Amino acid sequence: MAMVALGACSNEEKDLSYRGLSMGLPFQTFCDSLMARGFAVDSAKTDSAFTRVVMANPTANYRLMLAQQDGKVIALQENYKISTNDSTRQLWQQLRDDFEKELGAWPNMPKHGDDHKVAKFETAGGFITLTLENTYTPTLQVLYERKK
Repeated sequence: MAMVALGACSNEEKDLSYRGLSMGLPFQTFCDSLMARGFAVDSAKTDSAFTRVVMANPTANYRLMLAQQDGKVIALQENYKISTNDSTRQLWQQLRDDFEKELGAWPNMPKHGDDHKVAKFETAGGFITLTLENTYTPTLQVLYERKK
């Protein structure tokens, strides 16, 4: 489910990838690639300077929020639309296990309760943070941040 790969040539700096798409691409190219995968820009939630862009895909159970600086992707966040605490707990665990397997690393776990969990992975190209907060409205987010 969470396909993460670190793509790099031996002469290039390692970059974080989002589902096989290098976050080192120019911002517009990155957005165009997401649009080719079925995502569309939600202009009502995107700022006019195109610094923060919100994208949605009708077949995905999450929305994307992308942040750019100087024409480069600096962060991407998946915000999952899930209605029950049990389903967020199950998906959080599945994503965490997938990242552990793909990255070959254990996460730093600053919070590890039943209803509030945070797992932070560090890669050569950036950071991936899974956050679960089950309160009145269950929320699950996956944040990808490139190293500067």
